[in-house]
Amino acid sequence: MTTIDGHVPPGASEITTGQANRVWRIDDSAVPYVLKHYGDPARAANEAAALQLLAAHRIPAPRLLAIDTGPRPGWTAQSTVHPEPVPTEHLLDELAEPLAAIHQITGPHAGRLAGAPYSPSWSHYLHQRLTAYATAAPHLAAEAMTLHDQLDATNLDIQPRLLHHDLQPGHLVSQPDGTRLLLDWELAAFGDPLSDLARLAVRLHLEDPTPVVALTDQVTPSTQRRLTLYWHIHLLADTALTTSPPTGRAK
Repeated sequence: MTTIDGHVPPGASEITTGQANRVWRIDDSAVPYVLKHYGDPARAANEAAALQLLAAHRIPAPRLLAIDTGPRPGWTAQSTVHPEPVPTEHLLDELAEPLAAIHQITGPHAGRLAGAPYSPSWSHYLHQRLTAYATAAPHLAAEAMTLHDQLDATNLDIQPRLLHHDLQPGHLVSQPDGTRLLLDWELAAFGDPLSDLARLAVRLHLEDPTPVVALTDQVTPSTQRRLTLYWHIHLLADTALTTSPPTGRAK
């Protein structure tokens, strides 16, 4: 019987999908589980906090079984799910219900749930992110400054709510009983739900974020402006951090 201690036991099946993390499925255990090693231990803390919050609100998600945020490496053990990824062509329809439940969860601050300093406001968090992107890619500093100015001109006085913040095909799965749940919560944050939709638009390589508006029931000129602003920020982030380069450009 396997003891959950963060080590990869003999017979574990690696199911890593090309991310910076490495993931294994361990079946030889009293409770089968998924072991996840993180390149950044802060992400282990953040994903653990998200899974605990989801459990407290009884929202379907993997259960957190164990965690260690030590540097060599940080890891979590999560209950095994037997999912079937929702096909991309059905993603928007299938995502509406689980996303609405998640976005009902309010947060006490803006930004990451754990593993990073709290931000006093959503606007402050986004300004910090833009500064980080410009630092990582100085050639994008002018685009980042334009987005800083647009943030200052936008009303972002919102109640922060739980965001998955890495919505993309493969992260929404269907259980055998038909339950839909989201995987991979390491980038979860408290903020504006429209930012979740903007991230999804980037991951779907949309030429503009308009199609994802169907996932919100509050379509106004103000929400459209915020959605477009967040879309540009996520495009800039992907360009600066060189992750899954999008087809569009931040402006």
